[in-house]
This record gives sequence, structure tokens and C-alpha cells, in this order.
Amino acid sequence: MILLRDLTYGRSGEPLIAGASLQLHPGWKVGLIGANGCGKSSFFSMLRGELQAEAGDLEFPARWVMAHVGQDTPALPDAALDFVLDGDVELREVERDIAAAEAAHDGEAIGHLYGHYGEIDGYSSRAKAASLLAGLGFSDADFVRPVAEFSGGWRVRLNLARALMSRSDLLLLDEPTNHLDLDAVLWLETWLKRYPGTLLLISHDRDFLDAITDHILHFEQQKLKLYTGDYSTFERTRAEHLALQQSMYEKQQREMAHLKTYIDRFRAQATKARQAQSRIKALDRMQEVAAAHVDTPFSFGFREPVSMPDTLLTLHNAAVGYGDKPLIKDIDLVLRPGERIALLGPNGAGKSTLIKLMAGELTTMAGSRIEGKGLRIGYFAQHQLEALRPEESPLWHMSHLDPKTREQELRNFLGGFDFRGDMVTAPCGSFSGGEKSRLALALLIWQRPNLLLLDEPTNHLDLEMREALTLALQETDATVVLVSHDRHLLRTTADSLYLVADEGCTLFDGDLDDYANWLATSRKSATKPETVKTKSKIKNDKSRQGNQADLRPLTKEAEKLEKQLALWHAEKTQLDARLAEPELYNDPNPSLLQQLQKRQSELMVDIETTELRWLEIHEQLEA
Repeated sequence: MILLRDLTYGRSGEPLIAGASLQLHPGWKVGLIGANGCGKSSFFSMLRGELQAEAGDLEFPARWVMAHVGQDTPALPDAALDFVLDGDVELREVERDIAAAEAAHDGEAIGHLYGHYGEIDGYSSRAKAASLLAGLGFSDADFVRPVAEFSGGWRVRLNLARALMSRSDLLLLDEPTNHLDLDAVLWLETWLKRYPGTLLLISHDRDFLDAITDHILHFEQQKLKLYTGDYSTFERTRAEHLALQQSMYEKQQREMAHLKTYIDRFRAQATKARQAQSRIKALDRMQEVAAAHVDTPFSFGFREPVSMPDTLLTLHNAAVGYGDKPLIKDIDLVLRPGERIALLGPNGAGKSTLIKLMAGELTTMAGSRIEGKGLRIGYFAQHQLEALRPEESPLWHMSHLDPKTREQELRNFLGGFDFRGDMVTAPCGSFSGGEKSRLALALLIWQRPNLLLLDEPTNHLDLEMREALTLALQETDATVVLVSHDRHLLRTTADSLYLVADEGCTLFDGDLDDYANWLATSRKSATKPETVKTKSKIKNDKSRQGNQADLRPLTKEAEKLEKQLALWHAEKTQLDARLAEPELYNDPNPSLLQQLQKRQSELMVDIETTELRWLEIHEQLEA
């Protein structure tokens, strides 16, 4: 087991953890969570012997084989497959010993070594390495490519595959999903579920943690607290603890009332009956999330767009790619106000390329890209971080963006992204990846876009910031197009899913669970029958679009119901707030209270009845 006895450690004179005592047992899968800089990665450094304790002890069996993902990958000439095989240290040692024994013509040693080689599954090692590479998105042709030819993000994947190749007793993974797309995340999730050793996992992806972990180790205020269960169980347990503190409880109620507004709004505005039910379930869970995150340092929202054209952006028979070869063809997509679209698809199929076309960073190779009058694009991608001036501060960036706004207003806005005190005026070149991402998001939000194009916006963001971004995206009136491997963000933000695959972009008839099944089927079948099925459905969709006249009465009724529901939800919110006022119950004349309670009951009945009718209409439209 891993044993902590009164453990204290820090970095650069700054204390991180003080007096921690606990046990982590063999075979546990433990998620390490806490704010950036709280000591999670330093804990890994202690396990690897790179950082020493200031007091107390950290012990684990000396015989354990430990694996972790290397931070750097030099530009090696080794083939990718051989680089991954090097992760099994014992395998490589046996192979070297076999070569030496054969060179010495030592028959006895050769026989003994080949026996041991079979015991450690040496004969299947190359197939195992190839399977790891394929699961992480590498093609067969990549297996023989030199490591030096791969970009930084792909070298991170090579390091991950190398760590997984090790037949380890203890596996340390620090944000393993940061450079992965959704396909690779789902594959890694399945692999880690089967991992027989002890796993310590640092991650800010709540769905990933829920799927894998059976314990949560929370780093907070220089203390460690161990929880049994997955991340959602941790949230519920922590929410109960926080609710016992009156000041925290009051803030929790305000946050949950705010969140209820979002839930009601999306209950009325989801565009598909099937996805509406999925959205309602996901958002209902978020009441627990709100309680567990009441002490978050982040609080911000998207500013209201200056204008909202009826049609923001149109792609008609568009093709986009690089050089003279299109990556995606025949794109027909019209972005209108209020739409929330997530792009799904295998790695390399063109999701980021399509986002770049929407952003105007790439031009069409065929067809047309037409901007609506008044279009204001807010585009976030990882290369936006490189546009930050490292010698300048967050306040400088904001002032440079909007020199007419008062400095205090800009400081207040930055405070919502947890840029406070000296950090507001500190050069951003020394910031972490998460801090730079927060600054890039702040700059984007300030510009009041009406079309948000977000390509992996949660990379490097911790759980608290991800929750704040999720809430902000739910509240904004801007149209959203999203690429992300964070399934929680996708479930609670997107109304429509589009599949980018096989040189096409088509509406995906299903939810994220259906997409996971589609991926599993696609991996097993080279013909990808589900893709053909999806394309067939899209043809039917286009046929239905040709008969819009027949559907217009239902569409109009749905729109009318949505407007009515919005009014009723707004009225009910005001009523709920009024009924929460203590002085109302001290009034000697109860008539006003009775009137408000009666109207509240009427609204609840009207809303429930109308929502059922709205769902019936959308089921008919889907059919």
C-alpha cells in the first residue's frame, strides 16, 4: 500500500500539504483533485523520488514497478513502435540479454531467457504496443515513423502509450486527456478500467473521473481528505459538509436558484425531444454540482451580444482542406441565433479544420461561406494562447483591447477569472497553461461575440473553472459551436450533434452514448456501417427539409409554446423569490401570501402541461 504518516511538503519555500496521514491500498483507482498549484503534481514528484518531504513519511513497496508519462520527448530517430516498446523495461532487458547470449553461443542461457521471455508475454509485446498506438489515434503508417517527425501533441500521446506499455504496479497519470480528442479519451477510459494495478489519476474531466475512479483524494487548504466513491459521490458528500456551514449554505441557495433558472430555460428551449430528456437529467444533477462548488473563485458570464442577425453564418456546398485536397466536402450548414452545436468525429477527420473555416481562418476550396450582417465571432483555440504577449499583464491586455473602459471595471471583470491582486499586473509569460487559457477566454468574452467557436476550451482548466464556463455557456444568448473531449460540457451545452467523418459533416441522430457505440462499431468494421446508416438518415433529413411546408404549423406551435414557457418561467422565478422573503410570512393579512401561492401552483400546472405538449410536437417533428 501507499502510506502517508504526518506528511508535510512544499515547493520553493511555499507549503503545499501539512500533516497528512492516510493509506491508499493496492488496486485502488484514486482521482486526485484540487485547485491548480495545490500540490497534486508535487505529490507525484515525491512518489518518483524527485521531491523530498519536509516532515513525516511517504512509503510504498520497493518492489513495485512505477510508470508515469514523461514530460519531454526528445527528437529521437527511433520508430514510434520501438519507442513505445521501451516502456516495458524488463522486456527490453531480456531482449538485450538474449542478444548477448546468442552472440556468446550460450545455449543454456538462451533457453532460460526465452522461457522468461514467454512468461512476460514478450511474443505478444509488439501487438500490444501496436494496439496502444492505434487506440490513441495513430495509423499503421505511423508505427514506423521516427519520433522526431511527430508534433508536440502527438509526442505526448507517444509518452502516454509508453507508460501504458509498462507492466506496472503503480501508474501515475497527470492530466492524460489534455492532448486527446474524444475518441482517444473513450478508448483510454476503457483501458484504465481494466488496469490491474494501483492508479493515481490527476484529471479535471468529471466524466472521466466518474468512469474510472473508486476513491477521490481532495487537496484543499494544505490538507488531504480521502473520499470513497467516484467524483460525483465526492461532490454530493462535500456539498453536505458545506451545507452545515451557515454562510456557505446561504451562498449555496443563491447559486442553486441561479442554476434553476438555467434548468428551466433549457427545459423549454432544447431543440430535440430525445436530447431534451438527456439535457434535463444532466442539468438536474447540476444542483448537486452547484452545492459542491459554492466556494469557487470563478464567477463570470458572457456579455450580451451587440446584435444578433437572423442568420449568422452560412456554409453552402462548401469544401475545405489543405493544399489541393479537401478534407471535408459538401458542407451545408446554417448557423442561426441560439443554436448550440457540438462537432464529433474521429481524430484527423477535420473538426478543427471546420471550426477554422467558420472562423474565417481558412477559405473554401469550393462552395461558399457567407457572413450575416453584424456577425461578431469569438474564436477560441489553443493557438490563441500563443497570441498573448508574454511580457504584458492581464490588465494590459484588457486595456489594449478596450482603452476607453475604466481600469477598475476591467479589474472587476478579471477578478471573475481569478486574476486578483498582484496577478492582475504580472507578466503573463510566467503563467501556467490554465491561467493563460483563462486570460484568453476573458479577452474573448469581453468582445461580446454573437457566434462562439470553441475548440477544446477546457484544456488546462481545472474543475472549478470548467463548471464556471459551463454555466456561462448555458446563460449566453450567443450561438455556440463546440469541439471538446469533455463530455460533461458537451451534454450540458449542445442541443445538436454533427458528425465530421468520411469527408462529410452530417447531423448525428443520437446522443453521446450512441456516439460511443458508433465509435466501437467503427473500430471493429473497416466498412463502418454506422457511418452509412447515419448518411442515410441525413438524406432523410434533407428530404424532410424539402417538406417544410407540411411541418410549418407544428413548428409555429412549438415556437409559440417556447415563448409562452419563457414568460411563465420568468414569472415563476419572480414568484419563487417573493415567496422566499421571510417578512411575507409575518404579515398579519395572509391574503397576499395565499394569492402568490395559488398563482405559483397554477404556473407549475401550466408549465408542466405545456412542456408535455412541446415534447409531443418535437417527437412528431422528429418522426
